[in-house]
Amino acid sequence: MSLSIAGKTAIVTGAAKGIGLAIARHFVERGARVMFADSDEARLAEEVGQAAEEDGPIRCFGGDLSQKLTLANLLSATVDAFERIDILVNAQRAVLTTDPLNPDDPSIDAMLKQNLLPALKLSQMAAKRMIAQAEKDAQTEGPVGTIINVSTLAARRAQPELLAYSIAGAALDQATRSLAVALAPERIRVNGIAIASIMSASLQSTLKDNPDWHDTIIAGTPLGRIATPSEVAETAQFLASDGASFVTGQILTVDGGRGLIDPVRVPAY
Repeated sequence: MSLSIAGKTAIVTGAAKGIGLAIARHFVERGARVMFADSDEARLAEEVGQAAEEDGPIRCFGGDLSQKLTLANLLSATVDAFERIDILVNAQRAVLTTDPLNPDDPSIDAMLKQNLLPALKLSQMAAKRMIAQAEKDAQTEGPVGTIINVSTLAARRAQPELLAYSIAGAALDQATRSLAVALAPERIRVNGIAIASIMSASLQSTLKDNPDWHDTIIAGTPLGRIATPSEVAETAQFLASDGASFVTGQILTVDGGRGLIDPVRVPAY
């Protein structure tokens, strides 16, 4: 089976920074046409704007991805630019801490609104578009599309200070599995990537405030290092390619083995 994604069209959310940006750039380097999407319009323009060309493989879309109309416009912009959608990577996410004993803490609502609902709604809407494409092309066999959700190891850990983030991650994992079953008859695969010990934008920010955590994370990771976002991008390429043609409903963990032992109470981003 080939790991190639050349000629495919992908939407990658969270593409203004960190893991989302790494995945989007990696896909372009591997021959895909990519819509870089993010709620942070200013940062997206700064990181990607100059690379977007009318006839090139890169386009940008900025807007509040928590709004259904914005998601619909994102899909329309992608089809207008590239005529189709083959791959969706939901990589936009935020990290908020929680006071677990405060019923008025707003973080749970915020994390569901930012980390779960946009990914779920965009997946549903993109799947409909993929199905319509296959019907229009009279495609009766072969893959129709693939969806990848970037989740977190925190979804499997009891970390009270990350209560809301963990709940949203666990819900996203369950949405991944449920959509995988629902969309399997349509030949659309849905998988997730649970990350930890990755030098994401959120971890970079956390380490600035807690520099001593750097060595603690490494000590608690069997492979003995913090991975780069590009390593998550390689995993995303595998899941998006025909090399993963019989893989669906799986949450692939990319954490350097940290989840096997995790003896330290350091947030898993």
